[in-house]
Amino acid sequence: MATADGRRGADRGTERSGAEAAPRRPGQRDAFFDNAKYLAIVLVAVGHAWEPLRSDSRTVTALYTLVYAFHMPAFIVIAGYYSRTFDGSPGRIRRLVTGVALPYVIFETAYTFFTRWTDGVPDRPITLLEPLYLTWFLASLFVWRLTTPVWKLVRWPVPVALAVAMLATMSPSLGEDLDVQRMLQFLPFFVLGLSLRPEHFRVVRTRRARLLAVPVFAAALAGAYWAVPRVNTGWLYHRDSAQELGFPAWYGPVATLVVFACSLLLVACFLSWVPGRRTWFTSLGAATLYGYLLHGFVAQVSKYWGWYDPEWLYEPLGAVVVTVVAAVVVTVLCSAPVRRVFRWAVEPRPDRAFRSASRPAD
Repeated sequence: MATADGRRGADRGTERSGAEAAPRRPGQRDAFFDNAKYLAIVLVAVGHAWEPLRSDSRTVTALYTLVYAFHMPAFIVIAGYYSRTFDGSPGRIRRLVTGVALPYVIFETAYTFFTRWTDGVPDRPITLLEPLYLTWFLASLFVWRLTTPVWKLVRWPVPVALAVAMLATMSPSLGEDLDVQRMLQFLPFFVLGLSLRPEHFRVVRTRRARLLAVPVFAAALAGAYWAVPRVNTGWLYHRDSAQELGFPAWYGPVATLVVFACSLLLVACFLSWVPGRRTWFTSLGAATLYGYLLHGFVAQVSKYWGWYDPEWLYEPLGAVVVTVVAAVVVTVLCSAPVRRVFRWAVEPRPDRAFRSASRPAD
């Protein structure tokens, strides 16, 4: 969902079992990261589509748990990686406001009105301080990116960010303004992305890494299946303190470290399977913010209109159909025709919101 800056060298490594990656021209987008963002947004949509099926299927719940362990961390790591050049300059502030803050205001308002209807809450207030549904990511990204210059100055940024997240899990009094719990608990993934370099991604893009990812994911799925009736998966949402999840405060720091390590391992495995070449969905990866923000309306209306009422959907074939439909829907929402219709809301033009900078005298 972050905008690529076209940096040289980000995808010039070789995959030991594949051909040499073609060098990118200056300003050209990196196919690897666009592919990763597309595959991640498909997992986000599929995860939301699986929610109504979880109560009737332990297998679906295990898959849902596995996906939630790494899909948003993967997005946030990439967002952090592409935030490395943010320096607080006027141009980047303008792009941050128009590319993140304005869409947040638009979609926060839109989701409020829409869920008044679908949830049957006609008096739901419009507030920009309590992100509704999917919009928490935009609010968090705005704050994370503003703090980028600070993390560049810190000697050990990732350990410090982890310490902040650990303390947040012990503080139920933080409240819900800007979904601050989720903002702070996901912070280490963003700061990790800021700290990564192209060579770090090349490490996971080898044949050996792809082969190792298979047993890791198999073990993770088996572990998720075992954990379904035994473990509180609320830790994976990163939106509650330890006390709010029903645990003593000291559980929070321990769970933060465990979840971070597990999520990071799964993110690395996920990235190892992402192709580095251009594919049919590479261009869609440049528009994942459209799929992210728009698919929530489909998810909401599907429950309101009773799309999950047929009993056959709760059988294995039904789960497969739901998965395919969710993937197709989010793919369409990332397509060029949809982008043309909703560009005014997702990608407002900076020149319409700010005055043009005056040119310096000769």
